[in-house]
Amino acid sequence: MIIYNDKSNLLEDTVYRYQLQDVKEPNLYRELFDYESIPKIAFNHRHVPMNMPDEIWMTDTTFRDGQQSTSPFTVKQIVDLYKLMARLGGPKGLVRQSEFFLYSKKDKEALRACQDTGLKFPEITTWIRADERDFELVKQADVKETGILVSCSDYHIFKKMHLTRKQALDKYLGIVKSALSYGIRPRCHFEDITRADFYGFVIPFASELMRLMEDSGIPIKIRMCDTMGFGVTFPGVTLPRSVQGIVYGLYHYANVPHDLLEWHGHNDFYKVVTNASTAWLYGASAVNCSLLGIGERTGNCPLEAMAMEYAALRGTMDGMDFTAITEIADYFEREINYIVPPKTPFVGRAFNSTRAGIHADGLLKDEEIYNIFDTAKILNRPARVSVNKTSGLAGIAFWINDYYSLPDEYKVTKNDPLVVAMKERVDAEYEEGRNSSFGDDELVNLIYSIDSKRIRDLNAHSMR
Repeated sequence: MIIYNDKSNLLEDTVYRYQLQDVKEPNLYRELFDYESIPKIAFNHRHVPMNMPDEIWMTDTTFRDGQQSTSPFTVKQIVDLYKLMARLGGPKGLVRQSEFFLYSKKDKEALRACQDTGLKFPEITTWIRADERDFELVKQADVKETGILVSCSDYHIFKKMHLTRKQALDKYLGIVKSALSYGIRPRCHFEDITRADFYGFVIPFASELMRLMEDSGIPIKIRMCDTMGFGVTFPGVTLPRSVQGIVYGLYHYANVPHDLLEWHGHNDFYKVVTNASTAWLYGASAVNCSLLGIGERTGNCPLEAMAMEYAALRGTMDGMDFTAITEIADYFEREINYIVPPKTPFVGRAFNSTRAGIHADGLLKDEEIYNIFDTAKILNRPARVSVNKTSGLAGIAFWINDYYSLPDEYKVTKNDPLVVAMKERVDAEYEEGRNSSFGDDELVNLIYSIDSKRIRDLNAHSMR
């Protein structure tokens, strides 16, 4: 059928019918994934158009995929993080959903405790295997949507489940129909989609789901799971690794609407944020994330990173509270004993900290020169300087002004006698073999030993 597309302003052929290819032998894409070498990136030079949805948002898997990679959270910790997540997402619910396990007593208690908060967003959903016994747990959970694991690569269908494609398809459709019969929205997790036969299994399966949706009147979501982080965003890259090709294909060939497409990626090849942003740009309304990027192996897409991407792409924070990002990171370290690598963007304690004297000199003159944005205003995380052998006079002066939160009229300069004396002491320690940065307490003691009266003056003028 030919229709007029008001986005492209062109007449387009919309009839594409792909039948399930029930092959006898698995298609493992051995030319790309021979396992004995680094997976290859191949190109066919086919390009698809960007197709940014009218609305985009984030969903969360911290308490499902994320929690599989850390020490188990307590119920209280889950509730506390859930509330912080709601604050980050703001009144528009830009952190739209959060998914939970249902298998243990604690899983169920955490789900109920979060439900009891009465928060509209993130909506609480669940996750199950494509198993009728698992679905019994969903029926007891009082949720409107559940994720269902529907592995779609031949690695999983043939080698893990020992099924044919037809048997897998029938199994998956059976549990989806069960969810629909109870009025529960299915969210189908197309596991390992970046190693799956796109036209032989993925599109035929998605097309069947869209027919079920039309018959039932209940939305069916498709989560595109880049389970091993194989997704690639280079122009003209071939399937099954093309992120934009996967999103475009599901939208264009299986007629899956924007708001029912969701990307879920892993960071095995350092591409998780770029892949998620590309999924947005090419037609997926949702990207699935976890707090601090925790998750299996190298982790999921960090929720805080995609909040930043949202603000950059839309030109607005749309009511999101980015100070919650700092509180989430502090909570992980303080309450969960999770070590956040200090240089992790936005959440690490040193992400906006410099040690280089030339950078410190720039910060001292105008913070904007070497800080990525007003981190004090947006994240409640002021720019910092760590004092070491390369910090110089400017670094020490900046540290004093920052540590004591001095107003402009009382800020010290790099030519202040106190700063000069401190630098001499710092240099001397490094000459004697020191190889670590100075801590705040050490620097305070250093000031006291040089000029105890200045300590009183600095404290008197401090805005802390």
